[in-house]
Amino acid sequence: MGADPVTLSGLSGMGDLVATCSSPFSRNRTFGTHLGHGLSVEEAAAVTRQTTEGVKSAEAVLDLARAHGVMPITAVVTAVLNGKVTLNEAVTALMQRPPQPE
Repeated sequence: MGADPVTLSGLSGMGDLVATCSSPFSRNRTFGTHLGHGLSVEEAAAVTRQTTEGVKSAEAVLDLARAHGVMPITAVVTAVLNGKVTLNEAVTALMQRPPQPE
């Protein structure tokens, strides 16, 4: 999409992604952990007590992902956030996808 590949490989790209996914201080990870422990989206948001930009931007990210044909995980995450699938259904859907070079 025109980004400089060096940006992704640096701290502002990959570093931020790794921190978001793995740090116990990440709002998005904390929110996801609450979901994984069985809280609803509303309950997880209340317990997290901070804005989780991943939740707020999920629909816009899904639109962008669809436009570029890279949507499987984004579509499933958005479906969970919208209450269209359960976490168990989401895991099953992702694990049953045929392997692809991604």
